[in-house]
Amino acid sequence: MGKFFAAEQIEVQAVERAGKERTGSPVIDLVHLSRQTLGDSELENELLILFDRQALQFAARLALPAAPGESGQRGDLAHTLKGSARAIGAFELGEAADAYEIAVRAGAPETEFALKRLQAAIDRAHKEIARLL
Repeated sequence: MGKFFAAEQIEVQAVERAGKERTGSPVIDLVHLSRQTLGDSELENELLILFDRQALQFAARLALPAAPGESGQRGDLAHTLKGSARAIGAFELGEAADAYEIAVRAGAPETEFALKRLQAAIDRAHKEIARLL
């Protein structure tokens, strides 16, 4: 019974986080990115390029049909993407990756919705990075 309750709590958290949007926030918080790089614009560009490449690779892997027992690997990808996104100031993408990570690890019914939200956030970040560079 304890395991079921924990899974229910995780599902509730995933739904709550998936519903929170950073309305009005930039796709990439350039002030945050500048702080992270101590104002080094070349480093900012390099980080954006590396992040964009990583995010697109992860999106391609997550777009493939999930194999049985693969939730741990998918959760790990989302966790890595969450940290990278937050580091460069892509907070909406970080939140979407967090919601997907929680949902996929719990086997929650909201996993597909969370994945679509994550893919859309990756697409927005990709377009914004292309615009910035």
